[in-house]
Amino acid sequence: MQHIILHIDLDYFYAQVEEVLNPKLKGRPVVVGADPKGGHGRGVVSTSNYEARKFGVKSGMPISIAYRKCPDCVFLPVNMDLYVEVSARIMRLFKRHADKPLEARRRQPTTGIWQSSTNPELHNKFQLGGIDECYLDVSERCKNYKDAENLARKIKNELKEKEKLTCSVGIGPNKLIAKIAAGQQKPNGITIVKPDDVKAFLKKLSVRELLGVGPKTQAVLNEMNIFTVGQLAKVPEVKLVSLFGRFGRSLFLGARGIDESPVEESGEVKSIGRQTTFERDTKDKKLIFERLDEMIKEVFADLKSLNLKYRTITIKIRYEDFHTTSKAKTLKVASSDEKTARETARGLIGQFLLDERKVRLVGFSVSGLAA
Repeated sequence: MQHIILHIDLDYFYAQVEEVLNPKLKGRPVVVGADPKGGHGRGVVSTSNYEARKFGVKSGMPISIAYRKCPDCVFLPVNMDLYVEVSARIMRLFKRHADKPLEARRRQPTTGIWQSSTNPELHNKFQLGGIDECYLDVSERCKNYKDAENLARKIKNELKEKEKLTCSVGIGPNKLIAKIAAGQQKPNGITIVKPDDVKAFLKKLSVRELLGVGPKTQAVLNEMNIFTVGQLAKVPEVKLVSLFGRFGRSLFLGARGIDESPVEESGEVKSIGRQTTFERDTKDKKLIFERLDEMIKEVFADLKSLNLKYRTITIKIRYEDFHTTSKAKTLKVASSDEKTARETARGLIGQFLLDERKVRLVGFSVSGLAA
């Protein structure tokens, strides 16, 4: 059976929700994040709309730089409670389209009663990818990619009608391809990549399109005259592993469009996390802690939307030489307390910052999840 996966990405979610709340913002550059305080504010951009992006403002950028690029932007604080509420409604809407269709049910031979199969392989699945994105496995619901395209248009129409929001959809044979595809025609687009088209689809894309590739990895690859995914696909795995460690294996598989990870039901999520790659390797503790706090806020928004608690907090660090390591701490009982997670994470990351090397990537995640 062929796999058909949808990746749905809500367009500039926080800012778009603010535009719906206040229609006067439509057409104006909008930034959701910290207070710029005349260009001297701390914190980072959480989301910017496409009008602001025309000025070079993007997510993760220090708010002071965003202000210098676009002082006329409308700067709004993060209203996480509102975004979580809207996201929860939207994800319920999306998840309905991943339910097992009537055609995939079986009839009891003696009673003639229709009954859902207990075989989990026959069930379409839904996986939350964050507060503003998700995956749907529609391999049973859709017989082919045309069916999947029609389903995507139906989903987009329902979202526009019920929430006045737009999304971009990627359709592909696995999660990796679907996610990359979703970013190709933003905002409000649909991109379809059939199995036979994967190689051609990836070939001309920048290596930056692959998951986990930040500015530093891109720079290293560019120095090797590797600019496209097609060029990267010609590099032997052993060479990539020697340069990037375990991440080299991910690059090798990603360049070939290989991803065998399943779409998991939301109730089966094993961990929720975020990671950020700095524009420049840094030892600036204030900047590192600011990025950490932003990631924690987003992770706890996801936890809240799923109504889950956590037991284990994990911090990941990648240094300037690409050495990657992590530390974790497990609580005695499951918790939903954000303050506890923040204090624990700061304690863990503090141990890493004793190292003389600069930091290029920081990751935060929670696991041991339970309702």
